[in-house]
Amino acid sequence: MWFIFFLDTKFNLNLAQFGTSPRTLKGLTGILFSPFLHSNLEHIVGNSLPLLVLGMLTFYFYKPIAWGSFLWIYFMAGVWLWVGGRNNEEGSIHHIGASGLIYGAALFLFFSGVFRKHRPLMVISALVAFLYGSMMYGIFPLQPDVSWEAHLFGAISGLLVAYNYRKEGPQKQEVVWEDDGVDFEAEEKAQEEAYRKFLEQSNVNIHYHFKPTEETKGTEKT
Repeated sequence: MWFIFFLDTKFNLNLAQFGTSPRTLKGLTGILFSPFLHSNLEHIVGNSLPLLVLGMLTFYFYKPIAWGSFLWIYFMAGVWLWVGGRNNEEGSIHHIGASGLIYGAALFLFFSGVFRKHRPLMVISALVAFLYGSMMYGIFPLQPDVSWEAHLFGAISGLLVAYNYRKEGPQKQEVVWEDDGVDFEAEEKAQEEAYRKFLEQSNVNIHYHFKPTEETKGTEKT
């Protein structure tokens, strides 16, 4: 991202033209290139740190499925943006930036922990919600110069990918007790039988001592 931004700024290449222009043939290039293109320094700085943090969390905690999840989010969000993004009659609107990936990674991390109900991963979900929960307003059309469609489609992609991979990657470990070969039911019956035989073979005399009260005097029984 930064290398392309440097080339674009240094040589005035106007690379934004390769962004996603919805429902135009030329705009298909944006499915591949839009996340690498940024309009200015503020734009790329604002996307770099969240993408770095969320990317590190994804590849550290979900390493077995990280690449698959990332690529699914990348292409799903890109295709949906080309299909349903905002454009004008001239087809001159170009959606650029990596914010769709950021929203996708954030929703993926959040719902992956929720779906798995795995305590350490749910901590990551809570961390993501704490750090980036406030950015969810970006999925609504509040700013005309911001591609809220990229945010929305990225978020939906992250949710769907998290659900699709919910049974893959790290999972909550179930406690399984080893079978030591003891038949507890048979053991209990054997103990009861042994106790019964002990009582039968024992010469046990039981003596009851009755202490009369005022009401029971004269009615003593033995």
